[in-house]
Amino acid sequence: MNKLERTLQLLDETTAQSPSGLLRSKDSVRHLQHQAHDQRLLGASGLGDSMMLDSVQDVGMYRTAGDLYTAGGLCGSQLSLAAGSTVSYTNANIREASKQLCEEFLQVLQRYNNASDVFEAIDELVKSLDETLVQLNNASKQLLPAGRERRLHAEEMWLNAERDTWRLMTCMYRDRLITQKQDSEMDDLPLVNSEQTIISHLYGGNANLREYQMIVDWLEQMALQQNQTELGHYMNRTVAWENTLHQLLEVGQTAFGSGRALVKGLDPDAPSREKRPLHDLDMEDQMQLAKQVFLDIRHGRLKEAQIKCENYGQAWKAALLEGWRLHHDPNYDRENVSLSREPIEGNPRRDLWKKFAWQMAESRMLDPYTKATIGSLCGHLDSMVDVLSEHSWNDMLWAYLKIQIDIRVESEIRSHCIKSYLPMPDRYWNGKMSLEQIFDALEAHKNARISLAAKDVDKVIQKYIMLDDIPELMRIVDGWLEGTDVVLIPQMLRFLTHFVMFLRQIGKTFQEDIGDRVIKRYVEYLSTLGAPHMVAFYTAALPPSMQLLLYSQFLQTISDSQQRKQALEDAYNFGLDVPTITVYTVERYRALESTDDESAPIASGTLTELDELKISSLEWLTFYPDQRGELLWQTNTLIRYFLARRCIEAARKTFAVIPADTMELIFTHYGSKDDIPCREEVSIREYLCYQTYLAAIQGYNDWSQLFYNGKPKPPPAVKISNFTERVTSEHREATYRKELSNWELRVAEMTNLTRDLLYNVLLFPEAGWLVDTDTTKPPPDDDEDWLHRAVQMENLRKLCIPEIVLLLHQLHTLTDRHNENLLLADVISSETRKLYSVFPKHKLAETLTKIAESSLTLMNARKDPFVGDAAKK
Repeated sequence: MNKLERTLQLLDETTAQSPSGLLRSKDSVRHLQHQAHDQRLLGASGLGDSMMLDSVQDVGMYRTAGDLYTAGGLCGSQLSLAAGSTVSYTNANIREASKQLCEEFLQVLQRYNNASDVFEAIDELVKSLDETLVQLNNASKQLLPAGRERRLHAEEMWLNAERDTWRLMTCMYRDRLITQKQDSEMDDLPLVNSEQTIISHLYGGNANLREYQMIVDWLEQMALQQNQTELGHYMNRTVAWENTLHQLLEVGQTAFGSGRALVKGLDPDAPSREKRPLHDLDMEDQMQLAKQVFLDIRHGRLKEAQIKCENYGQAWKAALLEGWRLHHDPNYDRENVSLSREPIEGNPRRDLWKKFAWQMAESRMLDPYTKATIGSLCGHLDSMVDVLSEHSWNDMLWAYLKIQIDIRVESEIRSHCIKSYLPMPDRYWNGKMSLEQIFDALEAHKNARISLAAKDVDKVIQKYIMLDDIPELMRIVDGWLEGTDVVLIPQMLRFLTHFVMFLRQIGKTFQEDIGDRVIKRYVEYLSTLGAPHMVAFYTAALPPSMQLLLYSQFLQTISDSQQRKQALEDAYNFGLDVPTITVYTVERYRALESTDDESAPIASGTLTELDELKISSLEWLTFYPDQRGELLWQTNTLIRYFLARRCIEAARKTFAVIPADTMELIFTHYGSKDDIPCREEVSIREYLCYQTYLAAIQGYNDWSQLFYNGKPKPPPAVKISNFTERVTSEHREATYRKELSNWELRVAEMTNLTRDLLYNVLLFPEAGWLVDTDTTKPPPDDDEDWLHRAVQMENLRKLCIPEIVLLLHQLHTLTDRHNENLLLADVISSETRKLYSVFPKHKLAETLTKIAESSLTLMNARKDPFVGDAAKK
């Protein structure tokens, strides 16, 4: 094999697999292959997927579509999410995960209900979110087509953002509630020689700086979780710029050398000093390393970045990243003098390093990532912005805060340290900003992606948590609840609800009415899940008036008896006013009106769906024995409504709702008849009135059925031509006469029974049917309902008593008992009950005319047309 063939074979084995390794060994190439495989596996893992899209933290789909499409800088993943492009698995899985999270959050709140346990509760909430995200990721991997990039569902993106928000709250409020109280008063620090001591004192006494640092740590932790990819060490030995070295040592022996003139030396400053380039492959590696080092700095992993530099043979770059460290000589103020000396920490010429680092960050000779790395350590904002401007809102916030921390640290050192320092440029000191100014700058950023991300729900919440301006945040949340610009999905409502409860638990002052509206919206969502224990728990966190309305609305969605009982038990366990809620629910049902124009059903007609709902609602008052009095009151009210509509079947079904042991339980509850309140006493009497009336109507219906439909039909007349037909005809006639005789006996018995049932209404004991007896007990406080009841009962007497009288007259007339119709006239005219007073004049005249006809019929039959004493007996 000649030299050219060997060279082509080398090209085939290496460049086809590695973009930057023509001169690397086969072992290095194999390592790269394994690394690529590991990265593909990482992309399929939970962290890799969740961090694949930078838009995880920019939950942009919750803005209006107009805002999304006007942002020309949005990435493809965001646009696809805005258009609803998601993996098919997510709809069912997200719904199940949403319900599961609601359950788990409730369990956490029940376990940690003390103010001292608030941070343990948040840790549990974060753990629940982590587990849910893992479940969603595993479910998606099972359905994701091979080779297709997974895109995060909108709610899954929110769960990532919510988890980070809870973590932010933990670190911020733990410091605000605990550390700031302990370190509220600190002595001033005199001039000392240790920069480290100065800054330790500064962090102990400056709460704002501590919060800046906590936010930076939080942003770095999020970035690390979102991107776990590593640029591994792939060389056999730690030699920098190996391709350039190879070409310099083997002049003319390199298969594919650089055609340009390369550097003559390999010291770190050679490319800048000689103004000559490195080998193309080394330049590519250099850029890749610079980018990875900056990403490590962005992830808060300075030590790992230095290790990478050393592994790549660039120990000088690792040393360069050490220059920012604060100087501290532990031997300077030692109390115990000994022969041994402790090592000096940090950089004693830190000011010199920082001055030259600033110049490096502004140099045009360095690549952007190297300048951004140096700039992040020396307080140079522009160098970081050049790299991060196409990144996310989180990245830009991190850059701004790094600068603010650096400026404040440097100012403190120069104010309290004995040493003299080299001056920093004015641009360095002019970069000082407040946190409010930083957020204003992000909202006005020239990159549309960052400025729009500042309006996202999670970013707004995080912003005001950092600013500790909860009242303003709640005003914005109130606007979200009332407006349409932001779509608050159930997961957001769950977070906002628990955020409100967290603020209450730690005693944070904010607008309670807005917090109540947030919880109310969440309860309305939970009602759709049909989980009474969750609805009851969160409803109990609201004011009593809202509790009554919300839980009553939830009860109206339940129709199963067992579920209704469970819903009331849960409400009782969480301290809701169950008696008031159940009564309110029943009254809401009674107040419902049909929107149809159909006429009311007749007595024997079918019930409407609305009637069924009203009757079914009375079941809410049957579960607790001490509500049986209220059950009677509400049942009587509904029966009056149905009787006024002449819907007897509905009244009968309403009456059947009352359990058989109701009277016994009422007497047992109050002990004796004398102790029963006026409301319950009149309800019992009214209930008995309806029992009597419904029994009378049912008796008359049964009698009518027997009288009209039960009479046997005579056998048809047939022509008899032989003995057999005569015998058959006589047998049929005898059978008919026997059935007719039995029918007449049954009619007579049924007539007597029906007559008595009808008379029970007319002759109801004491004051009469639907008339309250005089009592010395005080009437109920709700005088308005009491007056309505009196009017309704009087109208029912005017409607039902004439009807009963006409039924009795018809019963007597059809059975030829005309003399009893004359007795009916005496009952009507009796001054004891004054039944005649409930008759309208035309109805009374009609009734007396019918009775007169019966008297005339008796006279025509040569019978006594008047009712004598013998007849009355």
